Amino acid sequence: MSDDLRPTPQPGILDISPYVPGKSGAPGSKVVKLSSNESPLGASPKAIEAFRSVADHLEIYPEGSSKILRTALGEVHGIDPERIVCGNGSDDLLHLLGQCYLGEGDEALMNQYGFSVYPIITKATGASIVKVDATNYAADVDALLAAVTPRTKIVWLDNPNNPTGTYLSDAEVRRLHAGLRPDILLVIDSAYAEYVTAADYSVGLELVGEAYNVVMVRTFSKMGLAAARIGWMVGPAHIVDVINRIRGPFNVNLPAQLAGAAATRDVEFTARLNAHNAKWRDWLVSELDGNYMHVVPSQANFVMVLFPDAEHAALAFETLMQRGLIVREIGTSYGIPHGLRISIGSEQAMIGVAGILKALVKTAS
Repeated sequence: MSDDLRPTPQPGILDISPYVPGKSGAPGSKVVKLSSNESPLGASPKAIEAFRSVADHLEIYPEGSSKILRTALGEVHGIDPERIVCGNGSDDLLHLLGQCYLGEGDEALMNQYGFSVYPIITKATGASIVKVDATNYAADVDALLAAVTPRTKIVWLDNPNNPTGTYLSDAEVRRLHAGLRPDILLVIDSAYAEYVTAADYSVGLELVGEAYNVVMVRTFSKMGLAAARIGWMVGPAHIVDVINRIRGPFNVNLPAQLAGAAATRDVEFTARLNAHNAKWRDWLVSELDGNYMHVVPSQANFVMVLFPDAEHAALAFETLMQRGLIVREIGTSYGIPHGLRISIGSEQAMIGVAGILKALVKTAS
């Protein structure tokens, strides 16, 4: 059959490279997955209980606006629930933002090492993605502002950044926003906010409340509910209205809504996650950072380790894999072939990673 007699996708779709998730071990294998930045402490027991509570009522549609979850988020974070939209993971909301505010001929800006989903979202709308050079693996405000053109419609900013772990202070994010035209949407992706310890960081809520062209997107995936796929967004009323017009009517299932609400209110569990992460993130940096390896300072629940070259990074990856520790290669997806991203896991996993990589240093020297 001739190619012109079958359905064809929109221009640009076949130019998109699919998202590549972190590797997992075979089902039942005794491996430790440190490739996807998942919670090392599992999920909140209260969230698990809430998820199970609806097992006998799976025949019922969930409430369409995720009111249960939005109410909990509003209470804990001091937000008007009417300014919140929930989604099937934060990716769902990012795709909706792209669909609503990008089109053929438009441009979206991102840090060159930003989240690899941003180009997929942008290209799927017919718009062009512009990757802006970073400084010391962090987003460069001056470079981003210099890259703005009349075609710019969205700036994607993951803060902290994935996969580098770097971040912009509240003052720098505000400086970025102040330099953008009012018709440019600044999307602050605060996926790793629960793990930040820097005093000058802000999740972006105050800026969202002050501006008409800023939204903040968050996720539950890094705090123990990755399997439930829950994301949420806070934005001005006019943007919330637009997103609600096209999002799926039941885009967050009821078990996820209840688990998310319980996890939101379980602030003690979230604090334990933060404390565990801070302890072992700092410990791992102190163990690995040296002449052979350099660890980029991180505010997330992972660290990026840089090796002398791509060959050394590949050797480190394979050696860890052979010992049952799966980390994230970031050459193809993020253009950092001499780096590995390592999620902060259990005490045992961190001690294992450090021991294996330090042994490699002795072998190489």
